[in-house]
Formats: sequence, C-alpha cells, structure tokens
Amino acid sequence: MKKFALAGNPNCGKTTLFNSLTGSTAHVGNWPGVTVDKKEGVYKKCEEPISIVDLPGIYSLSPYTPEEVISRNYILDEKPDCIINIIDATNLERNLYLTTQIMEIDVPIVVALNMMDAVEKNGDKVDPVKLEEKIGLPVVAISALKESGLDELMQRAYEASKQGRDGSTVLAGTELMHLIRDCKIALEGQKVENSLFHAIKLVELDEIEVGMHPDSAKMVEEFKQTFEDDTFGSDFEAIVADSRYKHISKNFSTVVVKNKKSEGERLTRSDKADRVLTHKIWGIPIFLLILFAIFHLTFSENFLFIGYGLPEDWVSLEGTVAEGLFGEGGINSPGVLLQGILGLATDSLTDAIRGAMEGGAVAEWATGFICDGILGGLFAVLSFLPQILLLFLFFSILEDSGYMARVAFILDRIFRKFGLSGRAFMPMIMGFGCSVPAMINTRTLADQNERTATLRVIPFFSCGAKLPILTAVAGGILSLANISNADIITYSMYVLGIVVAICAVLLMRNTTMRGEVPPFIMELPSYHAPQFKNLMLHLWDKLKHFIKKAFTIILVSTIVIWFFSHFSWSWHYLPDEEMNGSILASLGQLIQPLFTPIGFGSQCGAFGWVFAVAALTGLIAKENVIATFGTLASCVVSGFIADEALGGVDAIEALIGATGIGIPGLIAFIAFNMLTIPCFAAVATAKAESPSKKSFRMTLLFWIVTSYVVSMMIYLIGSWWWTLFIFLVLWGGVITLIVLNNKGIIDVKAFFEKFNFLRRNKKA
Repeated sequence: MKKFALAGNPNCGKTTLFNSLTGSTAHVGNWPGVTVDKKEGVYKKCEEPISIVDLPGIYSLSPYTPEEVISRNYILDEKPDCIINIIDATNLERNLYLTTQIMEIDVPIVVALNMMDAVEKNGDKVDPVKLEEKIGLPVVAISALKESGLDELMQRAYEASKQGRDGSTVLAGTELMHLIRDCKIALEGQKVENSLFHAIKLVELDEIEVGMHPDSAKMVEEFKQTFEDDTFGSDFEAIVADSRYKHISKNFSTVVVKNKKSEGERLTRSDKADRVLTHKIWGIPIFLLILFAIFHLTFSENFLFIGYGLPEDWVSLEGTVAEGLFGEGGINSPGVLLQGILGLATDSLTDAIRGAMEGGAVAEWATGFICDGILGGLFAVLSFLPQILLLFLFFSILEDSGYMARVAFILDRIFRKFGLSGRAFMPMIMGFGCSVPAMINTRTLADQNERTATLRVIPFFSCGAKLPILTAVAGGILSLANISNADIITYSMYVLGIVVAICAVLLMRNTTMRGEVPPFIMELPSYHAPQFKNLMLHLWDKLKHFIKKAFTIILVSTIVIWFFSHFSWSWHYLPDEEMNGSILASLGQLIQPLFTPIGFGSQCGAFGWVFAVAALTGLIAKENVIATFGTLASCVVSGFIADEALGGVDAIEALIGATGIGIPGLIAFIAFNMLTIPCFAAVATAKAESPSKKSFRMTLLFWIVTSYVVSMMIYLIGSWWWTLFIFLVLWGGVITLIVLNNKGIIDVKAFFEKFNFLRRNKKA
C-alpha cells in the first residue's frame, strides 16, 4: 500500500483535510519511541488504497520542537511515496517557507492550495497554474472544509508517486551555494541519501546534522573563518532563512492579487470579531461567560431561567412514563433532558430484568449481583454519557472554530505573570477532554520547568471522566440546598480547578521551578464554522473510548466491588442489610479516619466508608467513583428504598440520608476527586513525560498534598467560617516567605541545609 504524508503549518487545515480523506478509517497511535499522537487512515478512491499519515503541524524542518523532529524523521526515514504539502492560501508567502525545505528532499511533492474559498471571500485571487509553473511542483486548489478539489488532489498525488523526484533548492545563486555543493559532494561520497537536504542543514550547523556528520561540519567551520556578511555575519542559519524569504517574495508575489480596498474596508469578519473577543479588558470575562453558557446548556434543570413563579409541576407530566423528564418548575437543559431519556431507558431495563429474575425464582444473590452490582454500577456511569458528549461537542466547536487559539493568546498576558507562556494553556484546555493527550502535548513546551509545572496541573482541568462525579454530587447538593441549578455548582467547581491550577503554577514557578518564560508566538487562524463531519468523528471517538472503558475497567471494578461488599472474611455471603460486616466495609472503615479532616470520614457515621472507598476506586478510573456509589447505594439504604436500582444523583441522595454528610463535605469530596491523583492511564503518561523518577514521585506527592489541603480548606471554611482568617494568616506567611527569599533578604534553602546539618550532628 502506498503511503502519503500530509505536511503543513499549524492551522493550515491539515487535520480537516485528513478527516475528509480518511473518514471513519482514521485511527490514533503513537510515533515510535515518543508519546506524541500519530494519526493514520486510508483513502479508498484511487486505483489502490492509500495510507494517509497526518504529520504534526510545523513551521520548518529545523529541530526546534518535537513535532519538527518527528516530521523530519518520518519523511527522511520512512520514505513516503508522496508528500502532500498543505498551504493556507490566505497566507501564501509564510506557508511557502516550509515548502522550500521539503523541496530539498528526494520525494514526490504535491502542493494543496487550501482555503481558496476564504481567498475568494476576501476578494483576493491566487493563480494555482502560475504558482505551479514557478515552483515546479503540481499545485491543486482545494477547500478541505467544503471537500472540494480533493479527488483531483489525490489523483495528481497518486500520479506523482509513480515517478521519482530529486531534491531541488531555492538557494541556488546565493553566496552559500558553493559551500552547499561541497557538503553535498562529501555526503554523497559517504552514501548519504537526500544529500542536498542534509548538506543545507549541515551548512546551517543544524545540531542533528552536526551530530551525524562531525567531520563534514569541520568544513563549514573552516569556511566561516573566510566568510563575511554585512547583515548576519557568519550566522549561516539566518543567511539561509533570509535567502528563502527573499526568493519567496521575489518569485511568488505575482501569484497573489490582493483586493485593492482600503485597509479599513479590508477588515475581515475574523478581524472584527477579534476586536471584541481578544479585547484586553473584555476578553477574559467573555470567555468565562461562554464557559458558563456551555455549562448551563449541559447541566441546568431550569433552562434559560424560565418557570419561576409557575406551579411546581407545570411540566412534570405527572402520572405518565415521562414524569419529571422535562423539569419541575422550569424546563430542563438539553443535557439534562438527554440524560433523563437515557436514565428512563436504563431504569426500565433494570426493572424489567429484576422482575424477570425475581419471577423466575432466581437466587437473591444472583439478582443483586446482576441488577445492583453490574447494571447498577454501569448504568450509574452511562447515565452521564449524554452530558459528557454534549460538553465535549461544545469544546470541539470552540476549538475547531478558532476561538480556543484566541483564548491562549489573551491568557498569555496573565500566564506570563505566573511563569508560563500562553502556549501552556493549549495542553491545559485539552485536559477538559482527557488528561492523557493533554500531558503528551506538554512536549511542545520548550522549557523543562514549564513542562513539569504544566503537566502537574493538567488534571485540575476536569476531564470528561470526572464529570459524573461533579454532576451527581451537585445533584445531591441541590437536594440539600433546595436550589434548581446544578450548572452553577458544576461551573464553580471547574473554575475552582482552574484557580487552583494557576495558584499552584505560581507557587512552583516562584520556588522550585523558577526560570525565564519562553516567548509565545502563535498564528491566529481565521474563524470558520466547524465541519459537521469532523465534529461527529470527534464525538464518535469519544463515545468509543467511553463505552470501551465502561465495559472493561468499570465493569470489572463494579464486579469486584460488589463481590467484596457481599462476602465476609470467612467467605460467607452477606445480604445487603449486613454489608457493614463485609471485606470491603472493614477495609473502608480502616481508611475512613484519614478523610475526617476533609469532610467525609468518621463524621459520616457507620456508612461513611463508602465515600472513602469510592475515592480510592477512582484512582483506577474516575468513572468508578459513581459506579461504586451505584453498586453500594442500594445496599446502604436497603429497607429504605427496597428493590430499586440507584444510579447517579439517586445514589448520592441515598448516601446523604444514610451518612448525614453536609454540603461542605460534599463540595470537599468533589474537590478531592478533581485534584487528587488522576486515573492510572494519566499517571502512566505523567511517568513517561517526567524528566526523572524523582520528578515523578514529587508529582504524585504534589497531587496528594494539593487535593488534601484544598479539600480541607473547603470543608473547614464551609463548616466554620471563622477558620478563613486562620488560612489567610497561614498563606500570607507562606507568600511573605517566598517574596523575601526571591528578593534575597532571607535564604530558605540555606536555613534548611543548616537545620539538616545540625540534626545529623546531633544524631552522630
């Protein structure tokens, strides 16, 4: 099977093109030896199936970032049959810089002139025929978003792949060309493939090339001694880059015909929108307002705040199968409505199975195992699937539309004060989807301290797996507080995670991880409507991942939990009402006191251990927290709510009644599960991305301490408001100590070294 690689700048439409070409055949893996996403798929409309590889978005083939190294190594080592170079036609000259580098490799190339619809909309013109004549490569005008020109692109790429191609360079005629030829001849003598590309990189004193060919690099160093240049001196890399841009400007400027309107008239819709959305004052409040709107659409039981003052049951449909589905005292949001529909289906299925088993004289333990153990745990988690997918859909829309790139830009001003660049926001915001790819994405950060600090706070941006915890416990808080807007609680907890992340980064970057903040340069893509097909592919991937986890990790966990909660240490089966004598109960009661300072320990009585066990099972997969509640709640309230499967909010309400836990304890429980050690998959990723074993161990300790301290503050302040002043004094002292240390007034490190020295001498 032929292999084609997609190469281009970030935000050039490469991923949209990849999805349009491969559709449902796309799958994600990792590049050999590195934990950076590798996307592959199959295009089936040519004479033979073609494997499509989506290379990371890059600006050049220089080894400045992991993405550039990956793309470069793939093209040179894997030898694809053709490179499809995607170019943003609205930014032609800048995109062609990468093209001039790829041209130097011995590989067939086809240029995909993307976003031609946007060019026409701006009133500009780009002549693909003229560009093809000047660049000497096949050029095809396409619109990846509208899927136009794709068949022609792939046909021309297929034809090009049948023919060989020798590398060529735009540097011919420059003052360094003589040196490039000498290096090329030397490398050819060493049987080096793609000798032209390697020769130019050697002249640039590219660190990878110098390491591979140290003897040839001496030739470049000797040439430097005799070389003089008024502009860049002997900085050959700068000379090469300048030569590329000069060639592009001189030879390709006539390909583009700009609209001759005045600059004020030429402002695009994106420009006009950016005047508001990236405003230095209103940008952040608008972002927070958009986030609240998303949470309101997903979690509110009083959509658009209508229904106040109306009868309690005006839309309850009392007495029907859909009773309460659309809300009571207000209309449910789309997310709650979809959750209600799925909950109605799962409850009906559970009731039908329970009835059939009881009617068939099936053993009590078997009925409990199937209905309460397996179905109770699974359905407790699956009931939140609509809201997870809806939230993920909204975030995908924000990302695909180009808005998230703006958020990174406006947050750079704030993050820079905390010791991070705006680039760090991109992996953080990915944490709302899943911590694993978000942690992997920290590889794009140049500074190691910035990478480690970002990696540690990514779990604080609650992923979809934590959403059932937030939603279910928020529902329990609603029942205690007698309010009807779970979205306010859920939104507040997400904001809490963001605030804790910023405070933690500020603390790390001013103590153990001090360093310069690297510059943040990012191109803002034009706003555009997200492609429906791409959004559905994103949701399908999320759904597959969730279902796979539900019927593997979570299913096994619910079975194990049910088993250990219904057997004693003597392996005697225990009915629901005797669960407090089970293996699980005794283990839970052993660790229960550890959670007393954070609100869900000994003060929760005989059944408080359920919260402790749920928090621990969440370390495997966060969905297990609610699965544990769903499995154990029916046992806890046995006799109070008999023969009824409890899931989600119902399980929480039952546990509230059985344990007497209050609102501060419930909020602390959410905070602890949001901030503590994430799931096993995220922990494994953090270990792979940490620079050392010591750093990884410190990361685990950081998660434990942060979650415990924040949860304790929430519980104590929520229970006794005056403790707020104690914490203010304590944190004020810590901040003062850090400031004095950073200004050199005191030396904390020297103090602890002296303390350890005196302690060792005393022991001796």
